[in-house]
Amino acid sequence: MHYSDVMAVLSQCGLGALLIDADSMILSANEAAGRLLHREDGLEAKFLSDFAPELVEDSDGPVYVNVAFGKYLRRCQSPDAEGMPPGARLLVFREATNEACHDVLMDVLNQVSEAVIICDAKNRIWLLNDAAVKMDSIVTQDVLGEDIASVYRPQDGKNLLVPQVIAEKRPLLGIRQYYSTRYGKNVDIVASSFPVVQNGQVLGGFSIMEDWSTIDSLHKQIMDLQDKLVERTAGRNRNRSVLSAKYTFDDIIHISNVMNSVVAQCRQVAKTDSSVMIYGETGTGKELFAQSIHNESRRADGPFLAINCAAIPENLLESLLFGTEKGAYTGAERRAGLFEQADGGTLLLDEINSMNINLQSKLLRVLQDGVIRRVGGMNEIRVNVRVLSNINMPPYEAIEQKRLRRDLFYRLGVVNITVPPLRERREDIPLLAKHFIMQCNQKLVRAVRDIDHATLERFNTYSWPGNVRELQHAIEHAMNILPDDAAIITPEYLPAHITAEPGSAVRAPQMAQTATGSLSGAMQDMEHRTICRVLREHGGNISESARVLQMSRQKLQYRIKRYKINIRELLENPPQ
Repeated sequence: MHYSDVMAVLSQCGLGALLIDADSMILSANEAAGRLLHREDGLEAKFLSDFAPELVEDSDGPVYVNVAFGKYLRRCQSPDAEGMPPGARLLVFREATNEACHDVLMDVLNQVSEAVIICDAKNRIWLLNDAAVKMDSIVTQDVLGEDIASVYRPQDGKNLLVPQVIAEKRPLLGIRQYYSTRYGKNVDIVASSFPVVQNGQVLGGFSIMEDWSTIDSLHKQIMDLQDKLVERTAGRNRNRSVLSAKYTFDDIIHISNVMNSVVAQCRQVAKTDSSVMIYGETGTGKELFAQSIHNESRRADGPFLAINCAAIPENLLESLLFGTEKGAYTGAERRAGLFEQADGGTLLLDEINSMNINLQSKLLRVLQDGVIRRVGGMNEIRVNVRVLSNINMPPYEAIEQKRLRRDLFYRLGVVNITVPPLRERREDIPLLAKHFIMQCNQKLVRAVRDIDHATLERFNTYSWPGNVRELQHAIEHAMNILPDDAAIITPEYLPAHITAEPGSAVRAPQMAQTATGSLSGAMQDMEHRTICRVLREHGGNISESARVLQMSRQKLQYRIKRYKINIRELLENPPQ
């Protein structure tokens, strides 16, 4: 068959075909070739090596040819053809975008630490990533296309998760499951499973799994450490925990009237056993007030225990708070929880708005009845604990966002204390700066005396989104880079975002009145713009942005959600 007829037939089959000479100049091209190569200006008399050299070169294996963003081709075997000019050859190629994307996604999936299994709509195993192969000791090729129920057998009386989400068309999140494979491997997992639905049609389902034995080992390590930390010390204060409160009201550095009022309230509150909720922005020193309340109360000789509700997984948090009985879950041992360990003392629940709503209901019962029940236990244990809590957003806002139960708030917030941000107590800045300089002198073995007037002026005009903690870090930053013979901190040694001129990209936005004249709204707008700027500067990386903003990763994620920041849109649409 003449080469022109061959090329026409190939085009009808969706295959591109080019006739090229020894220098890769295109002598002829079929219709499919122009479409696949995305060359609307014609192909004849152009050199293929200029825009698709991989098609010209012969290789030992199949090679992807990237001809446009997200578009890939592959060479095919060329058929015999007649009538070709001397020295010319026929190149045939096809669309391979789906294959290339599949290979890219498979490489990504195999680098994920969680195990992933994917099934089609008929529950046939489609894919196991490397983490799943390692966890289950199954080679993908041995089970590919087989019904998942023939490979995995639940040992806890529950259904397999992937078939369930396919049948019900709804995800199942954070489910514990224990199963064995047909090869005899026993596996204990926590999985989140999802159906794959397109235009109402279920195409399959998948599970993202974590090996519970690894999680359980971490749980045990944390609880063992907790047990060691709460061992009772011998001697005069036999009931005093080694986890005692460190700070007192004398450690709260201030001269402002607003802080005088807050400290006076807390001193009065310390005389009672009522629950106290302390609200304040990140870095205002909420835990200092909690510890001070404990140390001035009649429970001062009792234990003081604190737990960050945002930093502990829900399952572990429940075990840490209420304790466990042997057999409550695989590997569980009989342990006292924090409520028992804090008996006769104080328990601080930090970032209470980060606690799961379901767990909040269990906490409410303890506050109402004064009794706890260990996880997996049947007996009620009476405890005598004063509960303090910290929250980093206005309580009623947390209630509206369903991050805090209203009835729990009424129990925890019998007394409500608000710690003012640093921008509302600027008269405390010189004293705080001096205090941090003295601390850093000991820590860094320096002899710095004070800050100069220009530095103080800069401090007084800066908005301090990170509050007292940010001021502390600014002083330590300056003292680390201050010359050895310098005794005064001047503005050039402060962090760049504090010293930048108004309008500079690195400057944290200043306080300003909004159109409505609301100072609170202005501060929220300032915080929103600061977060957006830092996210842009760090390519949307949450961990790096949180470090620069001097807040925890969880708190930054909360603010991103609160301000409805779409990171992808933020990066795609830089400010004009």
